Amino acid sequence: MNENLASIPHLEILPVIDLLEHERHDQQRTGPLIKRIMESGLWRNPPIVTPLQDRSQRYMILDGANRVTALRDLDIEHGVFQVVAPGDPGLKLYNWNHVIWNFDAAEILDGLESIKDVSVILGVTDYIGASNDQSLAKFETSRGDQYTFCSPVTDLVTRTSQLNAIVDIYKSKGSLDRTSEWSPVRLKTVYENLCGLMIFPKLEVKQVLFLAGRGCLLPTGITRFSVSPRALHINFPLEVMSAQISIEEKRNYLREFLNKRITQKGVRYYAEATYLFDE
Repeated sequence: MNENLASIPHLEILPVIDLLEHERHDQQRTGPLIKRIMESGLWRNPPIVTPLQDRSQRYMILDGANRVTALRDLDIEHGVFQVVAPGDPGLKLYNWNHVIWNFDAAEILDGLESIKDVSVILGVTDYIGASNDQSLAKFETSRGDQYTFCSPVTDLVTRTSQLNAIVDIYKSKGSLDRTSEWSPVRLKTVYENLCGLMIFPKLEVKQVLFLAGRGCLLPTGITRFSVSPRALHINFPLEVMSAQISIEEKRNYLREFLNKRITQKGVRYYAEATYLFDE
């Protein structure tokens, strides 16, 4: 790699077919995104991926699944992605919780009866997802009633299927948002007809990689990957990504493109937290 490129995030042209999601996809956001991409003709913010550790040369999408879906819908075979190693010190995994409204909490509890090996305990455990804990998720209603959903099953794939079954109870009938809140108290002033808060277990990167490699998707909106540094606003020409040329030619174009941007001082590093208002 050119010395100028060594200090910036690792950007690479990859086949879209080699990318795997780790969460169920929300198709609603894809249409407007495709329109913006086509109107601009630019690939602005590259999705972030990490290689699976099974020597399959496949990658798991950490951030940007909607952009990858847009490429698939546009029949674009190759894209520019930021690649990070699973053990990169700048890669962190957090979890989102679900704030649920316009739904009856009793329906969630009733729906659990149809999920195999899942039981409900009134109250909460000290630590959701601990290695010696059978808890799958915690649910707290808007009134403050607390429940722990448990399973004796230890297999990660099966437990993920149970998590999906829990989320399926409310995701298509009620309304939900991702949130970093761990209590519904402050959410009451924001959401009318608040049902409650679903709190999910903390996962490790290696667990998510394991699931993705086996085609087992987590529920939508429960993982939050943080990557530092990350590349934004690269504005790579969409016509190059979609061109009927070899992937090596596209990779050569990307190297020249990045070198030119660096030489012309078109790349800037921000050490401080930054808010972008042109997304």
